[in-house]
Amino acid sequence: MLRRLASALACLSLFGCGSTLSVTRINSAEAKPNNVWVFFTVEDDEEPVAGLTAEDFAIYEDESLVSPFESQQVIQNPEVAAVMYTHLLLDMSGSITESGEADAVVDAAHKFSERVGKTQKVGVSAFDGSEDIVPVVRFTEAKGSVDGGLDGLRAYEPKDPSTNLHGAVIQGLETLDKALAKDKRPLKFGTLVVFTDGTDRAHRVTAEEMQEVMGSEEYADFEIYVIGVGAELEEGALREIGRDGTELATEEANVEEAFTRVADRIDNHAKRFYLLSYCTPSRSGTHTVRIEARATDENGKRTSKGSLEYEFQAEKFGPPPTCDPERAPDFPLDKNLEPPGDEDEGDSGKKKSKASGSFKAGSPSRPGGG
Repeated sequence: MLRRLASALACLSLFGCGSTLSVTRINSAEAKPNNVWVFFTVEDDEEPVAGLTAEDFAIYEDESLVSPFESQQVIQNPEVAAVMYTHLLLDMSGSITESGEADAVVDAAHKFSERVGKTQKVGVSAFDGSEDIVPVVRFTEAKGSVDGGLDGLRAYEPKDPSTNLHGAVIQGLETLDKALAKDKRPLKFGTLVVFTDGTDRAHRVTAEEMQEVMGSEEYADFEIYVIGVGAELEEGALREIGRDGTELATEEANVEEAFTRVADRIDNHAKRFYLLSYCTPSRSGTHTVRIEARATDENGKRTSKGSLEYEFQAEKFGPPPTCDPERAPDFPLDKNLEPPGDEDEGDSGKKKSKASGSFKAGSPSRPGGG
């Protein structure tokens, strides 16, 4: 009894017995005069931790706390270094258009695009039984064009009423990858969301061929979700496609709810990314930097913490000129980090969860190279 009481008191004196945060480095850089940038994710039991400020992070160099006044640490907008795209694939086969469900799908897609579009670019394509998907909304288009493109689907007439689901998934990944490749920012993340009311009926591409493409190095780190509607869905087949999540709606009335749940998940995942920038006091040599994240509850009480650690070079650092912590990072594309999907042990002893859904930092041919 006394032992349990002592353990409880010790736990309360530290962090309220809260969970341990998983803090995963995605990329980092340093540059003269003495700038340091670290791009990372913060998660709590694989759930994204959003809303942390610069004051919620402690920076240690060689195990010595760096004064926030000296470091001038700030959290920059991740968009200065990272781009996030979501490609929405809509099944517009005969079973959708002839059953009168098209309006419900378009309404749900509108709300999905509006929600996800607040944090990233959204592109929309349609598919039926034809060999090729049909572009509806391109990633670079403004909101007015998005709305107009989606509304055009209300009167969509499929060229082939069948369902080329497997082929659409492959082309959807290709379209997403090409769009990301055009952006000049070094960190690239993409998500594919597939809506369908059935399984592949066209048999243009086998399930095995589709799975082989999905598992290739080029697309292995893309997040893929599936939204299914209808009483005759083959749930197992859809879950093999939606490797990061599957939402099923047995009735048309539940379609919008399913879209909303996926949009919420994508939006929350986007908020787990942080770009911490600071001015290091180090002027030369190799140093170990540790970034510690500290989460608090609504009362401001610290509940959990976690950290990442790596080494950096401070070669001939030091002003002049004066360090500007708001300076945008220039992440090198040849700094090889472990791919974020790797399950190596973190500082807490827990396995690190996947740091990004579609990590394309580095060379275009291999995610995780940045």
